[in-house]
Amino acid sequence: MIHRSIRSLARATALLGGVVLIVLTAMTTLSIIGRSLNKALHSNAAEGASGGLSQWLLDLGIGEINGNYELLEAGVAFAIFSFLPVCQLYGAHATVDIFTARLPARANRVIAAFWEVVLSAVIVLIVWRLYGGLERYYGNGETTLFLQFPVWWSYAASFAAGLIACIVAVYCAVMRIAEAMRGRPLLPTEHEA
Repeated sequence: MIHRSIRSLARATALLGGVVLIVLTAMTTLSIIGRSLNKALHSNAAEGASGGLSQWLLDLGIGEINGNYELLEAGVAFAIFSFLPVCQLYGAHATVDIFTARLPARANRVIAAFWEVVLSAVIVLIVWRLYGGLERYYGNGETTLFLQFPVWWSYAASFAAGLIACIVAVYCAVMRIAEAMRGRPLLPTEHEA
């Protein structure tokens, strides 16, 4: 029951992060196309060949999306924290097992449990410091340069995804310790994702 809830929470967070990345990709693509068109419409050749069409298109606002970098920065941070839970649950983080591949399964379970606890502690530490940043930016009212939205909004979104990452990380650490003690797998592997 708990495992199913954790799995659903991790997957839902990853799906939300994926949607954000798709939107960011579309926005960045449109911004690059707009910037390129704007540059082309400002050229002497375009102004001479199209008469008033170039100026009309420029007056419509064809160009780079205002605040693209600010939205990209905030969205990518959120997406990173959104993917942490599913990576943690399925053990899909990058690993180097050259030295441990020949060890017995029990030794590998103990090593996995150790590193799971360490990684969980690191995730909790990062999210704790993220909360500190959230408090600071909430308190000082700083806004972004172009869009003028409060900086704490992006911290809050990342913190929410980070809290889910903490929950999943602690759950996985407990389960990896149980795997090491019982001598059998309890969590799914990245091949079962």
